[in-house]
Amino acid sequence: MNPIDETHDPARKSWVESAGGHPDFPVQNLPLGIFSPGNHAPRIGVAIGDMIMDLGGAGAFLPDRVTRTLGGATLNALMGLPAADRAVMRRRLSDLLTDETHRATVEPLLYRADECALHLPAAIGDYTDFYVGIHHATNVGGLFRPDNPLLPNYKYVPIGYHGRASSVRPTGVPVIRPNGQRKGPNDAEPSFGPARRLDYEMELGIWVGQGNALGHPIPIGEANQHIAGYCLLNDWSARDIQAWEYQPLGPFLAKNFHTTISPWVVTAEALAPFRVPQPARAAGDPAPLPYLFDEADQRNGAFAIELEVLLSTTAMRRRGIAPFTLSRGSATDMYWTMAQIVTHHASNGCNLQPGDLIGTGTISGPEKAAFGSLLELSRGGAEPIALPTGETRTFLEDGDEVILRATAKAEGRIPIGFGDCRAVILPAP
Repeated sequence: MNPIDETHDPARKSWVESAGGHPDFPVQNLPLGIFSPGNHAPRIGVAIGDMIMDLGGAGAFLPDRVTRTLGGATLNALMGLPAADRAVMRRRLSDLLTDETHRATVEPLLYRADECALHLPAAIGDYTDFYVGIHHATNVGGLFRPDNPLLPNYKYVPIGYHGRASSVRPTGVPVIRPNGQRKGPNDAEPSFGPARRLDYEMELGIWVGQGNALGHPIPIGEANQHIAGYCLLNDWSARDIQAWEYQPLGPFLAKNFHTTISPWVVTAEALAPFRVPQPARAAGDPAPLPYLFDEADQRNGAFAIELEVLLSTTAMRRRGIAPFTLSRGSATDMYWTMAQIVTHHASNGCNLQPGDLIGTGTISGPEKAAFGSLLELSRGGAEPIALPTGETRTFLEDGDEVILRATAKAEGRIPIGFGDCRAVILPAP
């Protein structure tokens, strides 16, 4: 597990003024990303308050193995370093941004974030989406199988499917409503056209760090050493297309048209103070099979991360009405830990690679106020959601903007955030 050290000290202050009290990026965070200042080429940066530090320009202060990974426009090589190297880099960066003696050297490397473009942090070789939110799985299963919401394998196997890496986009890139086949329960035959039941899914994303060789599984006790960091992830879903196509092989065109992620990689090291015990399973639930069980992972393999979903309609923006909160939940409502997800993914010898992206699946809480999708909130469209403008929603309409946010919080610690994960829905072509 990643240690807690001086970089997490709540008394540590940065000379970057906007870092103090910043809701997402105080000096205790230091997430990594790819940015373009003005018309310049993309490069590796670190978010600090309202600014972005050009990490390449700080190479002289960093270990040689780190410096050699900073010349490109992706984080893949940096993600692939051992966790110990990233930890040394984090300490050096924390010193540079807190010690006034470095200010004259570092200040020229800072750019205003609102004047920069943000890009995908890595060249994503593969993207897999899991289904570890047990309340979401129960809610969705109950809509289609009221007498048997969870299939027998759910509590034994971390369920996942292979997604489409090519359609992952950073925050702010609009989502074009997909076309597809759909067949309603009263339709004699399917039709083709724009999705009518477009939905979001509140998820966390795992960025793979060091990979594993083909044919060599990752033991559960080592899984965290293969995680470079985390992000927010919105797995946009066309529910009417999904309902018609998902049997017998699972999600396909209903999911692969667009996935939105927050562009900053909140490192595994930054989240060390926010680890908490994995919630105990319900009485009668099976214990994880031995290859998925590790006592240390059960003691602190979950994260105290608060999740929030907001909606802004065209009418709300025209009238200056703030985004409406649809739900608030917690990352502790995951049935499987991050380490279990990674270990299971590689358990058959599948080779993970630096920069691969893994989604947790929709994270919903036990109460409606914490549901992570409109499918659940509107009970499959049967219960419209009232908005401040007098509008209602069962599923997303063109012009709607969905915003995901997350904040890690713990007693005595400075909260750190993930930045926005947002996108507006555009009409189908």
